[in-house]
Amino acid sequence: MLKYLRRRKIAKRILIILAAIIIPPFVFWGSGSIIREKQEKKSLGKIYGKNLSLLEYQDALQAVKNIAILHFGNKFNEVIKYLDLETQALQRIVLLREAKKRKIQATDAEVIKFIKELPLFERNGRFDDKIYNSELMYGLRTPARVFEEQIRQNIILQKLYRQVTDSININPEEVRSEYQKANEQISVFYVASLPADFEKEVIPSEAELKEYFAKNSVNFKEPPSYNLEYLTSDSEEKIKKAVQRLRKETDFNAIARELGIITKETGLFKQTEAIPGIGWSQTITNAILKMQPGEVSPVIKTEKSFYILRLKEKKDSYIPDFDKLKDKVRNSLIKESSREKARKAIENSWTVLKTSSDLNLAAKQLGLKYGSTELFKYGSYIEGVGSSDLFWEKANKLKDNELSEIIELPSGFYIIKVKNKVPYDEKKFAAEKDEFAAALLTQKKEEHFASFIKELMRKARQ
Repeated sequence: MLKYLRRRKIAKRILIILAAIIIPPFVFWGSGSIIREKQEKKSLGKIYGKNLSLLEYQDALQAVKNIAILHFGNKFNEVIKYLDLETQALQRIVLLREAKKRKIQATDAEVIKFIKELPLFERNGRFDDKIYNSELMYGLRTPARVFEEQIRQNIILQKLYRQVTDSININPEEVRSEYQKANEQISVFYVASLPADFEKEVIPSEAELKEYFAKNSVNFKEPPSYNLEYLTSDSEEKIKKAVQRLRKETDFNAIARELGIITKETGLFKQTEAIPGIGWSQTITNAILKMQPGEVSPVIKTEKSFYILRLKEKKDSYIPDFDKLKDKVRNSLIKESSREKARKAIENSWTVLKTSSDLNLAAKQLGLKYGSTELFKYGSYIEGVGSSDLFWEKANKLKDNELSEIIELPSGFYIIKVKNKVPYDEKKFAAEKDEFAAALLTQKKEEHFASFIKELMRKARQ
């Protein structure tokens, strides 16, 4: 499924306006109050200094979910775990507020035209009112009035997208350069100095370990940890009753037994770990970060269930004693020292390698590794080396028999020489140029819009 998502470029494109950009989501309280009459007043936090109501958040969450359903169809349940709908909902709210500032609107005629052009609602190539009402009722489970308002907002966001990205363009040189990256293949010879080959030489003493720990203690800081009690049920009615009881009582277990609700305890887990029994949930994590021991959260609604949390215990971030960390300190020092040894080894070998007529023989004499790659493209993976991007970029600029500068990668340090180049086909480029340029422009606009959203979200949190 991950391969399917990558092929479809879901990480960048969910109907343009719902780009799943990896940014820190706005910190807010849980997204699931069941009591509708209080939703408009209940605040989840602030955006641009103004309260974000639970109702506004839930409406946005339903809207992004509906767009995902329309986009993925019957694959929605398979891919939902890869979609951060909660963050998308917050992005949608911020974008709509930006559009309102810009006085962007959508007419009824635009809404009607958009809906009538959706293939989902067609029969024999024409819009069918019965199919429309049936899909809204049983597929999206959304009233027509609400769906049509969501479509109006989507059109507004599409107009905002165009406003923000209309000035973005590309030139012919950029098209050719990117086409070359996508299609030209290169293979290389390389000399490598790998940190792993120097690890046995690093045998730190107790004094060296303590000195290293003293200088780098912040790197060994443990994140905060939490222990939660929580009630969970897929029954809205039971959760309503639990909320009412918890206003007067504090015994989670007694309330759970009487209502037939599951109660669980997570045990201590780190902030950077999945929540035991629940898994990864940004909504729940955000709620926990706001809680103090003994405090009970509002109802939190996820895609599959309802939750009420109580923070039983919280341990603040701390740096453990040296004795408890000795093995970690040793491993870190060995890793850092061996990498530095690998760096110095290839730097000291540079002159010999550059003047040698036999790169393989010189590498052996210097105690370095020698190897070669098969043909690879930009953006691929080289076995034993890692990402091909830097190798491709450096090799593309080299002349025959010319050595590169030292290339640093996570796996080690390399010097390369071109083995073979297979240039892209000029005739094929001429035939594909227009289509490729259009795709490249779309990508460039999406990246620009992603940066625009990131900046809006930063301002919204201030």
